[in-house]
Amino acid sequence: MLASPFEAQDAVQETFLRAWKSFDAFEGRSSVRSWLYRIATNVCLDMLRSGQRRARPMDLGPAREPIAANLHELPETTWLEPTPDALVLPDQGDPADTVVARDSVRLAFVAALQHLPPKQRAALLLCEVLQWKASEVAELLETTVASVNSALQRARATLASAQPAAGDPTQELAEADRELLVRYVQAFEAYDITALTSLLHEDATQSMPPFDLWLSGRDDIFAWWFGPGIGCAHSRLVPAGTANGRPAFGQYKPDPNGGYEPWALQVVETRDGKVEEMTFFLDTKALFPLFGLPERLDD
Repeated sequence: MLASPFEAQDAVQETFLRAWKSFDAFEGRSSVRSWLYRIATNVCLDMLRSGQRRARPMDLGPAREPIAANLHELPETTWLEPTPDALVLPDQGDPADTVVARDSVRLAFVAALQHLPPKQRAALLLCEVLQWKASEVAELLETTVASVNSALQRARATLASAQPAAGDPTQELAEADRELLVRYVQAFEAYDITALTSLLHEDATQSMPPFDLWLSGRDDIFAWWFGPGIGCAHSRLVPAGTANGRPAFGQYKPDPNGGYEPWALQVVETRDGKVEEMTFFLDTKALFPLFGLPERLDD
């Protein structure tokens, strides 16, 4: 709903606080689960009343030339933020439900959700991710079943026009993808352009929140890496589990004073045996502790 793990944590705290304060008034006419979801949804709707939606750089404008002059930093609240899968995905249960949940936290899907008005967003998530009945959602949102079905229809039409990238429905990375990621890490750390050329799709994309610049095409990505981004040469990548259903790495670039300093959380998308998209989230002070990454690396 909120596209930010930090705002989500605030919402969880507020949900439990409201529940604790009003528990004496709970009459048991619904399950405690439904009652808590009602409170959580209302907390999210309250937080979304500002009308500002979070986005990815590619949602804000076209790709631009890979030069430093095109870097423009926007406020933190502009950006969709990565979330560790462990915070939002079930660690057990029906594998089919896990696949649906994994697809629902993809960066592309969450970014597309931000195009929806808050109540449509809530209706879609409750019905299609949590598998609630329209009647249950209508009761939670204090509206009619017809209104819920209408909201779902409009939400699906908006998502279709937003064109979120098709997700990989697999629950776990295939062995070939694991091998691809190993080769990608080795090639990136060595800054081996020959190896990287074979690993990236020709139409690969790169973005670097909080900067609005994003790059389209392998040639422009390499022009950046070996131009303004040359300071990232010979970085180290540390596995950080998965973020929004995709492999994540903590990137540490060489520190002139020795060792390696934190630079970015890389979230990597793959397609057909190659790397399709790389998002470099640069807010390491907030994100590295969230993903359990060390403050810096020694030599």
